[in-house]
Amino acid sequence: MIAITIILAIFVLLLFIPMKTKRLRITVLTGYVVSLLSLFISFILLFSLQREILFALLCVSYLSIIAFLVLWNLQKPKSIFLLCIPAMCIVAGIGIFIYQGVIRKIPTVDEPSYLYRYFPFTENNSLVKLDEKSNLTITGNLPFLDGATALYPVYASFAEAVYPENEYKTAKNLVLCSTTDGAYDNLLEGKVDIIFCAGPSDLQIQQFNDRGIKLKFIPIGREAFVFFVHINNTVNNVTIENIQGIYSGKITNWKELNGANKRIRAFQRPQYSGSQTLLEKVMGNIPIIDPRRENLSGGMGDIINQVAVYRNFPDAIGYSFLFFATEMVKNDQIKLLSIGGIYPSKETILDGSYPFSDSFYAIFADTNEKNENIDLFIEWILSDQGQTLILKTGYIPINPQM
Repeated sequence: MIAITIILAIFVLLLFIPMKTKRLRITVLTGYVVSLLSLFISFILLFSLQREILFALLCVSYLSIIAFLVLWNLQKPKSIFLLCIPAMCIVAGIGIFIYQGVIRKIPTVDEPSYLYRYFPFTENNSLVKLDEKSNLTITGNLPFLDGATALYPVYASFAEAVYPENEYKTAKNLVLCSTTDGAYDNLLEGKVDIIFCAGPSDLQIQQFNDRGIKLKFIPIGREAFVFFVHINNTVNNVTIENIQGIYSGKITNWKELNGANKRIRAFQRPQYSGSQTLLEKVMGNIPIIDPRRENLSGGMGDIINQVAVYRNFPDAIGYSFLFFATEMVKNDQIKLLSIGGIYPSKETILDGSYPFSDSFYAIFADTNEKNENIDLFIEWILSDQGQTLILKTGYIPINPQM
């Protein structure tokens, strides 16, 4: 819209510029054609660059054209025009460089970089431990595990408690963390035996049904799905309808929620991730707006658009699971929002008052070829020892008496 408006403004400007010579008339026409070409190029750039960079390029392009027309009409030396364009390009380039530097310094809520602290059988890892020896030790044919990032500390602690260290270190890729989407894919392909995730999306269920694979879901604990904003955001409480309004695009400014007059940056997670599936449940039948995207350079010069990682702008909102947002990330620049006056906590998850709390599961393919140790392992997870590890990690056991 900005580009189209500027193009029309230039066209109107051309109507009022006196054309003293045929040469000037041709030059002005050339400028207009260049502006149209710039608009075309801008639409191409729209799919390969961030909007802020695109806007800067548009400004340089159109200001250069306007400067040319004005300077020519004033019959200033042509050398002024020749210096004008590179000068503005340099200024825009410096501005973009500074802007990108500032953006990179804004804290993010990013997942993979925190996992190393939870690798099983590594020195000084952050996994919780049992106070006594595990009642179960699995030897031979150890189940391969995978799951959601937020649940990795839980099932990694299971493995460290139950698997013999020498067998674990001898085997490869026993405990993966492929995120929810990747974990379901690995289970579908038979690469892992058990995954630890939130419930699947409809499409994921359909994929297993198409293969004739029956999934078995064993609830092993509970967790809260939380929304968070910058710590300086004056909004502390929203309703379910507010969340639906934000992620449907009906609510676009924080002032509509008694906050500052700032446009809402609503970040999302990748499709089929556990948290995105829960957002879809929150939204019900209400369509979700297209997510913010960031651009990465791929192989052979390709530009890859992917869902932008949450960056803690003052006007941003994002979502995740309570444990991940408060324990794994430990970002003291975000704050959790209350939903309908209920703050997400262990107590409100346990008593069911927080509206976005749900079970997470140990999930496996219930076939005749399944690993014979799966049932034994899950039985232990549901025992006092397994539930103790869930509680000590920071989640809510499925047994409320724990």
